[in-house]
Amino acid sequence: MQGRNLAEILTGAVVLAVAAGFLIFAIGNSGRSTTSGGLTLSAKFDRIDGLAPGADVRIAGVKVGSVTSQRIDPQSFLAVLTLNVDRGLRLPDDSSAEITSEGLLGGKYVALVPGGSDKDLASGGEIKITQSAVSLESLLGKFIFSVTELASNKPGDQNQNGGQTPAQNQPQAPQQGQPARP
Repeated sequence: MQGRNLAEILTGAVVLAVAAGFLIFAIGNSGRSTTSGGLTLSAKFDRIDGLAPGADVRIAGVKVGSVTSQRIDPQSFLAVLTLNVDRGLRLPDDSSAEITSEGLLGGKYVALVPGGSDKDLASGGEIKITQSAVSLESLLGKFIFSVTELASNKPGDQNQNGGQTPAQNQPQAPQQGQPARP
């Protein structure tokens, strides 16, 4: 009985050690950083639909950082993102940021587009030129509305008289007291 309990404890310890090893491997190879040693930037957006802290920050499709926090500016009611970007990058101060999607069903990320200025953004700086997330649901709703609007105004509904019925197209008889028109 004593030997069986010892075997169970050793087996449990091995399972926990293997699980801890997998966790350390996953964190190390996920591309997520556990420390914040990069350049800290902020950017304001009208809407950040589906973007959460931990989302990627990319330049030309290459991950260069991550979103560290999000909040609402109480004066302008804009979403303010805090970005942690690789310190080795020298981003011009006229760079822009846009929220884009990886695909139709993919996650969202912040795409940075470097500008052409000679001055660089310093840590704590703000990216002034931003483009908010495009809502796929809103675009789809507008498309469906326009298609149904076109379908309700299809050309087959109007006749050849410019939309008038035959009775509206014929000359009317003069009313009493009015001279007849030729």
